[in-house]
Amino acid sequence: MKKFMGNVLFLDRSDINTDEIIPAKYLTEIEKIAMKPHLLEDLKLDGFDPKTDLKEKAVIVTRENFGCGSSREHAPWALEENGINVVIASSFARIFRQNMFNCGLLAVELSQDRIDSIFKAFLKSEPQISVDIAASEILVQSKTQTKKFEFQISEFDRALIQAGGWVAYADKHY
Repeated sequence: MKKFMGNVLFLDRSDINTDEIIPAKYLTEIEKIAMKPHLLEDLKLDGFDPKTDLKEKAVIVTRENFGCGSSREHAPWALEENGINVVIASSFARIFRQNMFNCGLLAVELSQDRIDSIFKAFLKSEPQISVDIAASEILVQSKTQTKKFEFQISEFDRALIQAGGWVAYADKHY
């Protein structure tokens, strides 16, 4: 099973769409690895530089409606190829969220209040997040503080993640 932990990339904006996650001009690529250098290259966010800010990040914390726009698996693939296995937001576009689970990645929805508290407490402290999928808990830690958050996930989506995605799940069960 993938590791659901690591350094955090904060994207302080709502409505980040799939074209910003991976631009459409790269959708003709036939190998996932070809998308790796293009993750978030079209994202317009003050102070954000994908060439430097993605380095050694494994978790994204962002605002509402993450993954809106076109329904394509390429967006979760590009995240995965860059070592990002967890996205935490107050809401996701429905198809993007399911594509995350289908790829064996974790999309965690927390209330806007909890997202706000993570931004306020940890934005400038370079925290790490670890996720206990079995317990449905997130642990956010910096050098000076620790906070724990519970989240909800369906048993089927949990099984997809634990299997490594839809294909691996289907191989085991069908």
